Amino acid sequence: MSQTLPLYQIDSFATEVFRGNPAAVCVLDVWPTDDVMQAVAAENNLSETAFLGPDKTGTANYELRWFTPKAEVDLCGHATLATAWVLFFERGHGENTVRFLTKSGILTVARGDDGVLTMDFPQNKVMPAPHPEELLRAFGHPVLEFCKAKNGMVLALIKDAPAVRQLEPVMRAVAELSDHGLIVTAPGGGDDGDVDFVSRFFAPRLGIPEDPVTGSAHTVLAPYWARRLGKTAMRARQVSRRGGDLGCEIEGERVKISGRAVLFMKGEMVLP
Repeated sequence: MSQTLPLYQIDSFATEVFRGNPAAVCVLDVWPTDDVMQAVAAENNLSETAFLGPDKTGTANYELRWFTPKAEVDLCGHATLATAWVLFFERGHGENTVRFLTKSGILTVARGDDGVLTMDFPQNKVMPAPHPEELLRAFGHPVLEFCKAKNGMVLALIKDAPAVRQLEPVMRAVAELSDHGLIVTAPGGGDDGDVDFVSRFFAPRLGIPEDPVTGSAHTVLAPYWARRLGKTAMRARQVSRRGGDLGCEIEGERVKISGRAVLFMKGEMVLP
């Protein structure tokens, strides 16, 4: 027997539709199989589909899982922001904080009086690494610094914000650098002089050639730039075609990532 379930599409890290990063949010009464969730994510064909369901452990308000069109991932920022937005502004969650049980532990999202949502995530620090030959093939020129993060992402520092915006990497070479994605970053400047740093994110092995705005990448970027800039509170911008702004603040071994979100679409999906 088929079941009909609520489905939302939210533009995260945006103040208007067609900006930021779109995520689908599926609200569940009963968890379907992993194969069904993967099929739904492939059908949605967004960088992430979030599945929100009951937490049977009693340690959180809900359990939350994330799927790209090709695989389940351990952490997704923009889909977490989207899910929290749905709970606060569409589903009547009465408290100002919501707790999610996830593959990355308990994650919380707090709602501010101004509508800004703030996620509390674990940091992912980086270590300098040798420059693999795929870097030159990916970029066409050397990078200033190359690092690997404990979450499997890799990070490349290049000269300035305009270079990040203009970059057209070779995806075949990018795919050889990491299973979990490549962050390209530079300090703010030029048209992006109002932020501390800019970035772009590429994850072809996850079915995401370029992700518009990537919360999980900022668990890497925030501690990296905090060390370089000597500050704990920063403003960030992901300079993809859609683009999006984020607030980042280091608190101990955690990073708080803030942003807004807007509703693009809501409806129903029918599962077999």
